[in-house]
Amino acid sequence: MELKIKKLHTDAKVPSYAHPGDAGFDLYAIEEVAIPVGVRVLIGTGIAMDIPDGFVGLIWDKSGLSTTHGLKTLGGVVDAGYRGEVKVGMVNLGTEEYTISAGHKIAQMLIQKVERAEIIEVAELSETVRGEGGFGSTGKE
Repeated sequence: MELKIKKLHTDAKVPSYAHPGDAGFDLYAIEEVAIPVGVRVLIGTGIAMDIPDGFVGLIWDKSGLSTTHGLKTLGGVVDAGYRGEVKVGMVNLGTEEYTISAGHKIAQMLIQKVERAEIIEVAELSETVRGEGGFGSTGKE
């Protein structure tokens, strides 16, 4: 499968896989952004992409940024029909302001096949053993 990338800025970096076999490729910031604690930001990558029909781009955290600095990605679905700049929503859940430098890795994207469901409204759902149990209903052990 090919993924066509268009640089929208001369300083933009084309996404890249860090290692053979990696599921996600890295996305890079086009600009420097300071993220205060508790604040949400939208960071540009300076690229657009042509995701093939039947696929979706899913934006996920970089493990080092999330576990070390508390930076969490937000709203990470890039549909096949979207041709605008790929931007990464982030929130700082850490304990101090963090600055993303231009050119630094900010997130990773996975390209995955999409299965579309036929949505049908019904009056009742089928019974299961689990039922409505959720949010901790199975206990800790």
